[in-house]
Amino acid sequence: MAAYPSRSSSGGRWLMLAAEMAGLAGSGRPSPDPARAGWASRPRIATCTPGAGSGSIHAARDFTVATLCRWSAAERCQDVAVVVSELLTNALRHALPGSGDTRPWRTIRLGLLQLRPCVLCAVADPSTVAPVPRPPGSLAETGRGLHIVCALSDGWGYTSSGTGKVVWAMFTARPTEPSAARYPSAWDQVPGPAL
Repeated sequence: MAAYPSRSSSGGRWLMLAAEMAGLAGSGRPSPDPARAGWASRPRIATCTPGAGSGSIHAARDFTVATLCRWSAAERCQDVAVVVSELLTNALRHALPGSGDTRPWRTIRLGLLQLRPCVLCAVADPSTVAPVPRPPGSLAETGRGLHIVCALSDGWGYTSSGTGKVVWAMFTARPTEPSAARYPSAWDQVPGPAL
């Protein structure tokens, strides 16, 4: 999977819609022009179309980590990668048509958007069913995905798109802890003359 900057006016609308819902841009209809959408600076955008195969989740995680490292936004890349895994797993499990379904198959899309200090990840799928956290059973193997998304992200939600829905999660860079070397403790003494 390769990341390409969003250049087409229709290619990134679903991602801009998610960014507006997350509060990263002005409200109203999404605009492919960052200045008209209320962006102070041009956001970085990377998108990919993961397949429906067994390796697609791993490939999407690798795409996410590589993209965030390239953007110098690696401080929360592991949290973002886990959330991408959960959102894609939900889309693959619940949003794709079943074997007896005659609807045309639409692809699932993954998008990453960086507008300092925020990173947004979004997954678009063809389903219109709203994602709802449900209480997992104590021994259940499934049912914890949205709880994980909620725990690791600074906010998440979904919005309807023209062809389904977009589920998004937002991450804000966390301030780094001050180094202990910067602030000497009271026990640190300046050496005096030997007595």
